[in-house]
Amino acid sequence: MTTSAPILLAIESSCDDTAVAVLRGFEVLSNIVHSQVLHDPFGGVVPELASRAHMEALAPTVNFALSKAKVPWSDITAIAVTQGPGLLGSLLVGHSFAKSLSISLGVPLINVHHMEAHMLAHFLIEKSVQEAPIPDFPYICLTVSGGHTQLVIVRDWNVFDLLGETQDDAVGEAFDKAAKLLSLGYPGGPMIDRHATKGVARFSFSEPKMPPMQFSYSGLKTSILRSMQDEVKRNPNTLTEDLPDWCASIQQAMIRPLINGLREAIDQSGIQQIAIAGGVSANRLLRAQVTALGQELQLAVYLPPLSYTTDNAAMIGAAGAFAFQHKRFGQVSDAAKAKWNKYE
Repeated sequence: MTTSAPILLAIESSCDDTAVAVLRGFEVLSNIVHSQVLHDPFGGVVPELASRAHMEALAPTVNFALSKAKVPWSDITAIAVTQGPGLLGSLLVGHSFAKSLSISLGVPLINVHHMEAHMLAHFLIEKSVQEAPIPDFPYICLTVSGGHTQLVIVRDWNVFDLLGETQDDAVGEAFDKAAKLLSLGYPGGPMIDRHATKGVARFSFSEPKMPPMQFSYSGLKTSILRSMQDEVKRNPNTLTEDLPDWCASIQQAMIRPLINGLREAIDQSGIQQIAIAGGVSANRLLRAQVTALGQELQLAVYLPPLSYTTDNAAMIGAAGAFAFQHKRFGQVSDAAKAKWNKYE
């Protein structure tokens, strides 16, 4: 990365994490995430509480990110910010803040689609660690999170072809609901992942029959609940005594459709590169099975560093760096978008 690369201040506030990053081009100089723990007692994100917490945390998080990056305000070349999709109140806080900075500093504003940023996180560079390989366009990306489950061909930095997606609930949300049934708390996906390493997938559930590359997790959640209810009748202590086995069984049932869909996408497209993105891409079983699939089919596989799987501002900066290269800037009149489906 040359010294002439732009210095980007990136802001992400689409849900419950206040995230700020500073990048020189695609090189990450700092990447700060302020997580909101106040939602834990509710078992999910409370939108109004999230937006209030963003208002309190955003300014100090920006200052900390700049301080850690050792970048003065005067060096900032552009502001990249999540425009959507996400919780509208949370988005408004970050987007309004970014527009104000754009005006006060006299630098361009770059609007970023949250899910596209996840898929472009593979282009980030960290000088402090061994440089990971960067994909070429096109590649297939399986994007999995609490709100999205999608198979997309990333043809260019701004060209995305949707192959398939969930028809109801996202896999991350299904993980959280299953964890709640097991009294594991929120967020539940990482807890199921941790307990699953000690268990055996011996419980079976009814899985929906879906067209190729389409997903459904609503029925699977219901099947998990009924299986638990039936087993509790035989063994009232099963959810505690057999917790690792329940977690292993749930995890396997959640991941299997994703791998099947990814295999179908490879077969239909003929693309020789695959990647995963989003919060669920931190799941150990998913990463292992995607790696195994790549080895089986002799494909290049790109797994994001764990720090870039959950919501973060560095990925917003990656999308912003591409947009800056092509001079795709936003306007102060632009508004945050709670819903933003660019693939329709």
